[in-house]
Amino acid sequence: MINRRHALIMGGAAIGAALTGPVAAEANVDAHADAARIVRDWYRLTLQLVRHTATYTPPVASRAFGYLGVIACEAFAAGKPGMVSLGGQLNGFTPPPARPDGVDDAVVLHAALAAGVAHLFANTGPTGQRVLATATQRWRERAVQNVSAETVAMSEVYGAAITRHVLAWAASDGGETVANMGFPLDYTPSAEPGAWVPTSVIRQQQAPLLPEWGRNRPFAMRTGNACPLPPPPAYSEEPGSAFHAEAMEVYEATKALTDEQKVIARFWSDDPMLSPTPPGHWIAIILQIAERDQLPADRLIEVLMRVGVAMADAFIGNWHSKYQYNLLRPVTYIRKVIDPNWTPLLITPPFPEYPSGHSTQSGAAEAVLTAFFGNGFAFEDTTHVKDGLAARRFGSFHEAAEEAGISRLFGGIHFRSAIVLGLEQGRCIGAHAVALKVRAV
Repeated sequence: MINRRHALIMGGAAIGAALTGPVAAEANVDAHADAARIVRDWYRLTLQLVRHTATYTPPVASRAFGYLGVIACEAFAAGKPGMVSLGGQLNGFTPPPARPDGVDDAVVLHAALAAGVAHLFANTGPTGQRVLATATQRWRERAVQNVSAETVAMSEVYGAAITRHVLAWAASDGGETVANMGFPLDYTPSAEPGAWVPTSVIRQQQAPLLPEWGRNRPFAMRTGNACPLPPPPAYSEEPGSAFHAEAMEVYEATKALTDEQKVIARFWSDDPMLSPTPPGHWIAIILQIAERDQLPADRLIEVLMRVGVAMADAFIGNWHSKYQYNLLRPVTYIRKVIDPNWTPLLITPPFPEYPSGHSTQSGAAEAVLTAFFGNGFAFEDTTHVKDGLAARRFGSFHEAAEEAGISRLFGGIHFRSAIVLGLEQGRCIGAHAVALKVRAV
């Protein structure tokens, strides 16, 4: 496994190699690019930018995927016969500018996504900026071939207008600016028994990540507390109590992990700066299915939008609950009460435990993808093959979400209640994205 320090040292070289891939790979393809390919290309590049942009923790990444999904959906669908704008359905979002007659879908999508990615990743490093510029130029050349200059100009103006409209809405959601990597400069930890305490020696992480994120404006659900959770088991250090039993489960499981359980924990870990993050993992799954099944543009854009919205809302709802209950992590409890020398398989993230963010966002993605593709939809997940982790095969999205959730217990990151109830919370949140209407019939 690559450690975090090594990844940071090698970041400049890694981003150059990772980001030039999708640009170079498309240099010799058929010039007649379709809208679906435009979308796949920009999302693949976005996954790499998430991986190599320091501020892109999982909540921030989920926000980007939410807005990119809305941009793509509005650019492709708004004003088309049989399609419905998300204006008036998402919180505070108004219908975009009217679609002119005769615009070209691929050119509109390229212009809209290029502008959206450039804005959302304005703080990425110099290598990322160079690759963005190269991708924008090369993919534009491909998109505009055999399209009249008049149509290109009209299409690009419209695509840019869609993005401006969406980003003007985004600016007021509470998540536009992330200072100090998302760690507050002024934070006083609670002294209550069972309250979260820092688990890292890094100075910046003596405060928890993004404590206000749960107050952000959601996309499809009305409030951050639209899918509330009951409290976790009452904190107790007494053997035989429900809380102690959950801690013992984590302790005993991690002391006897099988090779398969270790693989599961690492496959779903999706650490920032080492991966496309947990929301990016689910986007990667969609892109793999889209490539395998050659999803048409309208289907691909719809599922990316729905999953992006669901995961963005999932992190808002999950963070709302995390800071409502402010529960300590297994590593803190187990070292204090059970075994002072215990070390979990994975590094504990710097924010409260309950509920599990992996579980909530995986439950949300599962709800959307099952509604979209159906029960029992089998797929192979190759997200981490280039990182040295073998592909995993799943018989359904439910199976994958359940594995993503339990991976956090194997990693020593979460108690079982956080996983089980996090998945339930995610499925509730995902239902709001499923209810969105993008087709007139």
